[in-house]
Parts: sequence; C-alpha cells; structure tokens
Amino acid sequence: MTNTNSVYIAAVARTPLGSFNGSLASFSATELGSLAVKGALKKVDIKPEQIDELYFGNVLSAGLGQNPARQVALGAGLPHSVISTTVNKVCASSMKAVMLAAQAIQTGQADIVVAGGAESMTNVPYYLPKMRFGAKYGHQEVIDGVQKDGLTDVYNNYSMGVAAEETAEEHQITRENQDDFAINSYKRAQAATAAGNFKSEIVPVVIPGTRGKPDTVVSTDDEVANLNEAKLRAIRPAFKPNGGTVTAPNSSPISDGGSAVILISGQKARELNIPVLALFRGSADAEQPPSRFTTAPALAIPKAIKRAGLSPEQIDF
Repeated sequence: MTNTNSVYIAAVARTPLGSFNGSLASFSATELGSLAVKGALKKVDIKPEQIDELYFGNVLSAGLGQNPARQVALGAGLPHSVISTTVNKVCASSMKAVMLAAQAIQTGQADIVVAGGAESMTNVPYYLPKMRFGAKYGHQEVIDGVQKDGLTDVYNNYSMGVAAEETAEEHQITRENQDDFAINSYKRAQAATAAGNFKSEIVPVVIPGTRGKPDTVVSTDDEVANLNEAKLRAIRPAFKPNGGTVTAPNSSPISDGGSAVILISGQKARELNIPVLALFRGSADAEQPPSRFTTAPALAIPKAIKRAGLSPEQIDF
C-alpha cells in the first residue's frame, strides 16, 4: 500500500445505546444511523458533498423500506450522488462496512467514505407468513422478526444462545466465569460513564415532548444503570434450563443505536488539512460453522495482525 492510499479515521460518533423498548424506542434504525452520521460530520471540516460513498450495516431491515443505508445517507443530509450500500453480516455488519469503506480508499476508488451501522431491535415487526394469500381456517402463526432474522441459527434451528452454551461447555467457561465477566463489564461501563469518557463520542438524542411536556435528551447508555449483581447471579439460564450457564444478563442485551466513522485517504487529508484520529492498519475476516460464531474472532485477529505488518507481541489491548 502506498502512502497515497493509506486510510485514516477522521471522525467517530454514536448515539447512546437504548435498551429493548427503552429510551430510543421511538426512533427507527435509519433515523438513529442518520443521527450518528450527522454527529460525525459535525466533528470534522468535511462537507456532505465531499463524501464519495457510504457503507452501513443493518441486519433487521424488515419494515424499514428500501436500502436502509440510502435512507441513512439522505437523512444525514448527504447529497443524492453519494453511493450507499447496506451490509448484512449479522454481528459483524458494521465492522464489515468499515472494512469495505477502507478498501474503497485503499484501491483508489474513493477518498472520503462514511461507514457504520444501526439497529432498532425494539421496532422489528412480527411476521404473519400466511397472510399473503389469505389464511384459510384456524389459528395462524405470528413470528418474531428479532428471533427469526437476528437470533436464530437457521441451520440448526436453535437460538444463538444455545450455540453460546456449546462454546461455554467446550471451553469450560463456567456460569461464575460469565457472571464475573458481565459484572465487571457493567462496573467498568459505569465508571467510564461517570468519568465522562463516552461524552466525546456520544451524540445526544432529543426526544420531543408531547402534550406540553419538555423535550427529553438522552445522552447516556440505558443498560449501564441496570446492574443488579444479586439478581444477575441468581437468575435462571435462558437457553438450557438444566445445567445451562448463559443467562439474559450475562450475555449481550437486545439494544437500539447507531454509530458512524468517517474514513479519509492520506492524500485527501493533507489536501484538505484534516486532522486525523488514527491510521487504519489492517483488517481480516474469518468463517467457520455458524454455530461456532463465538470463536470466529480468534481466527480473524491473527490474520488482521499479520496484514497490518505487526506481531502479536506488539498489540497492547
């Protein structure tokens, strides 16, 4: 890679993370994505018309309308000329969007690209599969779009939480290990929030008041305040009733939110005198059986380190 095609991060922004049916429930995924992109643009002297392309991750797209990425771009005030692509790679969608954006710059196809992702798991609809041509007689099935399109292994027809149970058993990760890790994560997030460490990246979301009530401003993540250590340790397993170790509070929550980064080529950053936050050194993908999604990063990380021209010993965290 030449210096001309080097990739830098010029700006980052995200909305707060809303809990399931929480503070951001009134916003669609595309609206949250637009808020994140707007927030990133405010942090850097780059005009909307200077953006070449946008890649945006979104998995639960039912009910959002055509091309969610396009909606995000136009909602953020980007011109119609900005090429917009939606990326659906389940958990890795936003990361893949960043990788595609970086590759567009590395190959000389673009100079400034926005990447990110958004979901509103709260607003994913239920499906009525028999309604297209009319239900004939009797009760009809109602399917949860979150569960079907987001949280179910289509090959084994079980929740991804069951796959997590298999991983925990294979690697001898106990319930206590998982509870300890979750509690530590909550406490670290609480400490970081109290110290104001997230303020620079969070775009406050304004919820208009109704019936004469004042607007509400959401500027912190919902889930951070929900820790109840005693309840977390006592709650029953969610996916394997007998002998299970994975629970609702010690695994990832169902959330709403949006995030965005602005990537720029080294040449364009110098030309426009744009200060940058970081150099994009490298990235990598890895795939294995879907039920082993939890350990796929362990395969991708060494590849990314090698592509970046580094050694594992040089990685700090």
